[in-house]
Amino acid sequence: MKTNFTNFYLILMVLFLAIGCKNETKKMEEVSTPKAAEELNVLGDYVSEDYSKRSEGYDWVAVSVTETENNQLNISVRSRADKKEPTCTFDAVAEKVDDKAYQTQINGKTILFEFTNGKINITTKKEEDEGLLHFYCSGGASISGTYLKINEALDQTQIDLTKFNRVLNLQDVGFNISSIEKDGKNTLTIFTFGLKEREYNETFNIDGEEVINAEVEDLNSDGSPELFIYTRSVGSGSYGNVYAFSVNNKKSMSEVYFQPTAENRKINKGYMGHDEFSLVENTLGQRFPIYKEGDTNAEPSGGTRQVSYRLVEGEAMRKLEVDKITEY
Repeated sequence: MKTNFTNFYLILMVLFLAIGCKNETKKMEEVSTPKAAEELNVLGDYVSEDYSKRSEGYDWVAVSVTETENNQLNISVRSRADKKEPTCTFDAVAEKVDDKAYQTQINGKTILFEFTNGKINITTKKEEDEGLLHFYCSGGASISGTYLKINEALDQTQIDLTKFNRVLNLQDVGFNISSIEKDGKNTLTIFTFGLKEREYNETFNIDGEEVINAEVEDLNSDGSPELFIYTRSVGSGSYGNVYAFSVNNKKSMSEVYFQPTAENRKINKGYMGHDEFSLVENTLGQRFPIYKEGDTNAEPSGGTRQVSYRLVEGEAMRKLEVDKITEY
């Protein structure tokens, strides 16, 4: 009996130690393997502190954050505009730094957009560059500071209706590009500063389109810049378009012809929109998915077509001509 009791006691001890080790291992796993952090939702509208006092006549500023391609964000700063001219207007495409920070480069200076739960803070990477953030506001104001996220739509009766605004400079010539949607119409306005003989100031009707970006470059290396404004159609197709302009010996500016992709037989086979445009060295680059017969708009299966355009002299005006076509 004594031997059996001893054996039973030993078995109980082994089981107790095994259970204890298992529990300790589980505890260690819980400690050493933290739960994955919930992804921070940075998209939405953020407002300055005085937004809550807008009915009392206080000025306020809003920051709208929307998603674009390749881990980028569209950052749009707008202010109250129903009582007076808007105080702050700013647009930028921001590159991802990490899950809580994005940045954009302007004139060699870095602007940071840092997100925490329910807030966005706008500042410059270097303290001495802080003055850059005053450039986009009037009356000594600045877009720098912390803005609180709201869950309702912005007050459309007060906010500046400018959809896009960008100021660009190259080779001592400046360009102000803006797009505004008002009274059911969407317009694009371009004016220059710094031309020697005749400044350019024109407004275009772009109903059904939205401006997504603008760039400048001297594509033909003649010492005067070209301006490129990229738009896309509103809707599921997102058909891209380019409004291009060329400065003539720094004296005046003229339009450059860009043939719509859908009409260009060299590249339009399998084309159903979703374009991306950008300047690559001395060419304009375009990239879009290729659709095969039967493909839905959301699921192209033909790969990607990449097109480069060069600026050439035309009979009546300069034009962008297809130079290289690559598919992959």
